[in-house]
Amino acid sequence: MTGYGGAKGLSGKLEISAEIRSVNNRYLDCTIKLPRVYSAFEDKLKTLIQNSVTRGKVDAFISVDSSKADDVQISVNHHLAAAYINAVKAISNEYDIPVDVDVMEIARFPDVLQAVKSEYNPEQLCEDICAVLKEAIAGFNEMRGREGLKLRQDISERLASIENLTALADEISPKSVAEYRVKLETRLNEMLGSSGIDEARILTEAAIFADRVAVNEETVRLRSHIGQLREMLESKEPVGRKMDFIVQELNREANTIGSKGNDIAMSKVIVDLKAEIEKIREQAQNIE
Repeated sequence: MTGYGGAKGLSGKLEISAEIRSVNNRYLDCTIKLPRVYSAFEDKLKTLIQNSVTRGKVDAFISVDSSKADDVQISVNHHLAAAYINAVKAISNEYDIPVDVDVMEIARFPDVLQAVKSEYNPEQLCEDICAVLKEAIAGFNEMRGREGLKLRQDISERLASIENLTALADEISPKSVAEYRVKLETRLNEMLGSSGIDEARILTEAAIFADRVAVNEETVRLRSHIGQLREMLESKEPVGRKMDFIVQELNREANTIGSKGNDIAMSKVIVDLKAEIEKIREQAQNIE
């Protein structure tokens, strides 16, 4: 499910900013981007998100601004700077290109220069970052909640449509048997003429046909699946994956009814039924 949340806060004189956003994904895929100097906090922040989100491609962005702190020091990551310089020299040697970089250009490479507080309490800073992230997650979930209400309404309406189509399939099936019997009698009259028609044979053929095209078992299961989906829509727990499975079962029953139906009326019902099921399947991908 798509969503966005953002929040800001302070840890002493450090300004903390947190953003979290997500797009649809079958499973949870969580990525956290924060300054390298605070990378030790990543596991705790990721756990915080995993406790609140179970599905989606989630990206969280954490920044810590120390520019307003009065005890800031600029540190040089010498190992990283050396690696950048060696990489530039390797490119120069490989492609016979003159090295034309100066100190300022090296300093602009990511994380070569780091503004850090001379002394800070890592545990306190981690707690403060978590508090800001929690606030961002709250806004994120609020946005997803509003989207969820719209999805629930849309799916509910489509379930009502599927229920009506299921009832229509139940009505059409017996009519198909009656029409088949009339056609069978007409055909036999044309073939046998005045020789007479074996009524028992007609009844047997009609019974075989009725058994072959009966859809009551499938419509009962369809109604059962509809009921399960309605219960899921009222659940407070994540139900997206369960809905995926039930929608597959809806589609399976629709296919079975379609294979049994042999007239235009039933074919139209199946087309409409599968169209509604497909729309629910697409929406279920957005549900956690």
